[in-house]
Amino acid sequence: MTKIKVQGRELNYLNKEETLLECLESADIEVHYHCRDGFCGACRVTLTSGQVAYPKGEPLAFIADGEILPCCCMPITDISIEVDE
Repeated sequence: MTKIKVQGRELNYLNKEETLLECLESADIEVHYHCRDGFCGACRVTLTSGQVAYPKGEPLAFIADGEILPCCCMPITDISIEVDE
């Protein structure tokens, strides 16, 4: 079981078929987004520890070092993220 630390909470990432964004939404953690395919970058969050994978390929939107797009990634280790509110 993979753990996600965000906004002072710890979530379990159980469904390996869902994106990180879907997991956050199911826990009522708001992340702003406009797409779900890694094109726009609106859902960009800061990855403070851990690793994610992009199973459909690297996103097309620009992401800086330490940033990830939860709309199209999945955690592969326990992760900690920061979401702008």
